[in-house]
Amino acid sequence: MKILFLTYYFEPDLCAGSFRNTSLFKELLNQLTDNDFIHVITTQPHRYKSFQAEGKEIETGTNFRIDRIKIPLHKSGFSEQIKSFYVFYRKTLELVKKQDYDLVYASSSRLFTAFLGRRIAAHKSLPLYLDIRDIFVDTMKDLFKNKKYFQYPFEVFFKRIEHYTFSKAKHINLVSEGFRNYFGKYRFPSYSYYTNGIDDLFLNRFWEGKINENRERKVVLYAGNIGQGQGLEKIIPQAAQLLADTFVFKIVGDGGTKALLKSELQEFGVTNVELCDPVSRDKLMEYYQEADYLFLHLNDYDAFKKVLPSKIFEYAVFNKPIIAGVSGYAQQFIRENVEDCILFHPTDVRAMVEQLKVYKQHDIDRSDFVQKFSRRNIMRKMAEDIIQIGKNNG
Repeated sequence: MKILFLTYYFEPDLCAGSFRNTSLFKELLNQLTDNDFIHVITTQPHRYKSFQAEGKEIETGTNFRIDRIKIPLHKSGFSEQIKSFYVFYRKTLELVKKQDYDLVYASSSRLFTAFLGRRIAAHKSLPLYLDIRDIFVDTMKDLFKNKKYFQYPFEVFFKRIEHYTFSKAKHINLVSEGFRNYFGKYRFPSYSYYTNGIDDLFLNRFWEGKINENRERKVVLYAGNIGQGQGLEKIIPQAAQLLADTFVFKIVGDGGTKALLKSELQEFGVTNVELCDPVSRDKLMEYYQEADYLFLHLNDYDAFKKVLPSKIFEYAVFNKPIIAGVSGYAQQFIRENVEDCILFHPTDVRAMVEQLKVYKQHDIDRSDFVQKFSRRNIMRKMAEDIIQIGKNNG
């Protein structure tokens, strides 16, 4: 069996898509034989301009090949992302033109990689397995809701692309059960719901969850993207100002709205927020250990009522209180699965501050959650599904 494995993000890049797909790739290798082959086509690391990492352009092994395509660096602007993806799209088609495969796998958060997978699968008459991490059209409707002149033609065009991409897939995995109703209109594919999970990197260590009572000001840590999707500029400056005497906020990451966040911090005269560039995962774990609280926030968009942030799984392993400004399915999932979370509606500064002020320290044990959502276990089952679909085609 020969699998074409398409992902825009892969190791050594720093993002949820990279961690997820690298883990799945390794699990597929573990289950396949030396007579099978995986051809990974991805990009050179580009998630954060402030974190430089380089992967081999071509990496080969007994039964795999990884091609990393260099794309133009961008600042998360939509037009820049389109240009970068076009380079990836064109180069990928060149790489696969004379190749034969038994299955196409494509992981996508912005529809584009899924569309590329559909084009290749259709051209070569192959089954397509899609791993969908976000609903692109849904998210863009929220992002452009104040630009009606652009929103309508954009929505019409990309809904056609979406229908073409999803309607004939053999199988679609959705990382959030919150996506279930949206995909009900696409009845041809079979579906699964393999979520993100906790990496062995975190599972193989012991993490205490106690707050440092000796600190005059407790540390609240956020680590991840700083973009429109997170809306940190709508919550951090105001909350930090109100909690200046008792809390320090540490923000680790980069993204399209980091400059806006800096501007808002200056506007509010906030001095208890530290902004840090992205760091390696090993260094990030040190930050997690030093923190007293772990912070998560999604912007107040309707589309985000369906998503399940990967950061939940990473935070939960540390047995520290989690402050989460989420709504919809993410809030439901946390209530049902994650012990000891301070939940509030996105951008509701008052609700967050009031709960944080009255929070009482106690022992936290999330061992059941950690066992249930081990990335290795989740990817093992997902890899089995992918291989079975490939065998059925053969």
